[in-house]
Amino acid sequence: MTASATGASAAGVALLPGGAAAAGGLPARVRRALDEALASGAPGAVCGVIQGGRTHVAGAGRLRARGPRAEVPDGRTVFQLGSIGKTLTATALARAVHAGSTRLDAPLTLPARFPIPRKGDHRITLADLATHSSGLPSLPPNLLTGADPYDPYAHYTLDELAEGLAQTELATVPGKTYRYSNLGFGLLGQALAFDGVDAMLRRRVTDPLRLRDTRTTLSPDMASRKAVGHLDGKPVPDWHDRVLSGAGTSMYSTADDMLRYLAAQLRPERSPFREAIELTQRPRFTAGEGLRLGLGWHLSALPGGRTMTWHNGGTGGFGSCAAFSRGSGTAVVMMVNTAGEETGGQARPVDALTVKLLRELDAA
Repeated sequence: MTASATGASAAGVALLPGGAAAAGGLPARVRRALDEALASGAPGAVCGVIQGGRTHVAGAGRLRARGPRAEVPDGRTVFQLGSIGKTLTATALARAVHAGSTRLDAPLTLPARFPIPRKGDHRITLADLATHSSGLPSLPPNLLTGADPYDPYAHYTLDELAEGLAQTELATVPGKTYRYSNLGFGLLGQALAFDGVDAMLRRRVTDPLRLRDTRTTLSPDMASRKAVGHLDGKPVPDWHDRVLSGAGTSMYSTADDMLRYLAAQLRPERSPFREAIELTQRPRFTAGEGLRLGLGWHLSALPGGRTMTWHNGGTGGFGSCAAFSRGSGTAVVMMVNTAGEETGGQARPVDALTVKLLRELDAA
């Protein structure tokens, strides 16, 4: 759904503020990560870190030889979050499970006009959706028909979702194989709060955690602080989605909000719903060598043997990545206002830089 980000695109590009940071120290390490993000083609970048109970946030922007001076983003700058929003939907599921209103092994249920695909007698469960093991494709087969390539989910309706599900076949038996699916998480959101996903996420997750800038609809104040998304060096519109928004396709956030969210992941006992957060982080499914799934979260081993819990995200003009290690009490989030994809087997710069910084800090 997104195209590869380009490298630094214009003559006379400089990094703001300052050049390469001096060695050592948390601010210096964050500055190096920001400089590398800009050098990879991002017009702007923000990085936030929690280490040893200390929080540090910094931003950087690019200055061109011609035109106005770039604005340097900060912890309150609004970016589109993308698929990190899936972990919010998974948290809502975990809260519902803890409250006893559903079970992880409950079958996916929607109103009767929405046919749920099966593989033989095997039904998709809520846990299958939350661990990307449902067998569903990444997208509904009819999503891109007539779609605006710069805002591909905006036109999609519940009626079209019903039609798309009737055309959908499972690639694998549910619960057996990892297959990343925006459709799956979109359906999970609808299963939890049919035609009311965004309000449900605010009520169950973002408002209790005081994530005031994490939502799918921009307030006037948020709009005044929003970065402009870019693709191949050119401004592009934001994504909008009413139907599959449980997948994070239209979620906004800030680095400050994401650090509050990551602080709750590091210390669930200090959050309003410890049990639900613990449940999302608990390994439930092995996707392959070195990769396990909680509910929404991916789990990988760090070089020192601790566990890195992470998720990345992207929309048509933005990229993000969040990762944390409860073993060392360390968390990193990076947000950039350019789209990107893996190329040649290499991770997107925003992902590679986030993981690199977390590894450095975890080993420090």
